[in-house]
Amino acid sequence: MQDPDPNFQPVPGVSEDLRHGLRRIVAPNPSPMTFRGTNTYLLGTKDLAVIDPGPNSAAHLAAILSAQSVGQRITHILVTHAHIDHSPLARQLSQETGAPVYAFGPAEAGRSDQMRHLAAQGVVSGGEGVDWDFAPDIAVADGTKLTAEDWQIEVIYTPGHMSNHISFCWKDAVFSGDHVMGWATSMVSPPDGDLTAFMASLRRLKTRQDKMYFPGHGAPILDPISRVGDLIAHRRGREAQILEALTSGAANVNDLTRIIYSEIDPRLHAAASRNVLAHLLDLEHRSVVIRPKGKATEVEFSLF
Repeated sequence: MQDPDPNFQPVPGVSEDLRHGLRRIVAPNPSPMTFRGTNTYLLGTKDLAVIDPGPNSAAHLAAILSAQSVGQRITHILVTHAHIDHSPLARQLSQETGAPVYAFGPAEAGRSDQMRHLAAQGVVSGGEGVDWDFAPDIAVADGTKLTAEDWQIEVIYTPGHMSNHISFCWKDAVFSGDHVMGWATSMVSPPDGDLTAFMASLRRLKTRQDKMYFPGHGAPILDPISRVGDLIAHRRGREAQILEALTSGAANVNDLTRIIYSEIDPRLHAAASRNVLAHLLDLEHRSVVIRPKGKATEVEFSLF
């Protein structure tokens, strides 16, 4: 498989300066889902905010703690969302430093009625893994401002990749978590992921004037508004494929996956089917398709 960004080759555990007052340490958890590993950001020159402490890794914890210079201390731990590659280390880092953990809420926080109903049917998410034990010390909402001596961050609620996903605006930049990345499109896997919310969050970001994104995985995004536009177009294109397939008659998730992803390795169909399900549920929410009673992963959807 072709490397999506061969120029991005960070060394895990090494603190890298990105801007004055901003550093990045990449966790030692590379995978097809996490690319080179989770980006942990350290913001500030005295009071430090740690953004996305990452997976449960003793080596990564040591790297974060050792990145503190004389006169510096970790005062805030900020988590974009409760996936196991972003949030598990938050509790131990908090115990080591005394810094509280800030996030929107636990893993299920912000779920829509549609996704709660889906979960009640027994549909579970696949892919990156949910940190069900995660709970912040302090819950933050859209527009919350967090301030230290030399930095201020504003919370942007960006649900979609996960219902409790938030981003953080700092000056002209946004820490975009897994909502917008440059090396890949974000997974949206119901019921934890919600494509209706994901698209709304993208449209909101597109109206802003931010100059750079620092994502949860991969290199900084230097033209974020263009990237957001590309992601919207990508999702609209996939939606058009699904609607075209349904013109031949009702079909279930697996049938549509085989039709639309006919050229990919069959071993990847399980992940692709989550994408198809997300689109079908969004189309149902918008009254474009009809879903009969029954488990969403098994019933046949049809055009409205």
